[in-house]
Amino acid sequence: MVDVHSPERRSYNMSCIKGKDTKPETVVRKWLWQSGYRYRLHYRDLPGKPDIVFPSRKKVIFINGCFWHKHECNYFRWPKSNPEFWKRKIEGNVIRDSENYLKLINNGWEYLIIWECETKEKNLQQLWEKIQSFLG
Repeated sequence: MVDVHSPERRSYNMSCIKGKDTKPETVVRKWLWQSGYRYRLHYRDLPGKPDIVFPSRKKVIFINGCFWHKHECNYFRWPKSNPEFWKRKIEGNVIRDSENYLKLINNGWEYLIIWECETKEKNLQQLWEKIQSFLG
């Protein structure tokens, strides 16, 4: 399928995608706050700058976009245009993520990955149980 946008427009559209305060992130943060959990955001001193940090528990939550972090779900598709660039970019993200998770573990931290698609399901009960079990 041919892209409906010019390369310049596509580049601009992709550059506008946020890395912080995304909708999946705000869904999780609102639930955590309403449930009485207190946390820090985007803690720069930790590998990977986790989205949500619980310093006293030594636990972090990453809320990953399915496309950007190569989740095997319906939201991930390899782009047809410029495939070499996207393969390098996305595989690089996956490798960097793995290295950051290992660094966290080696420093005594636990991590949980929440995928974008998990925050879009109509029944979020499973996600909340997953988070509660992790923070337990």
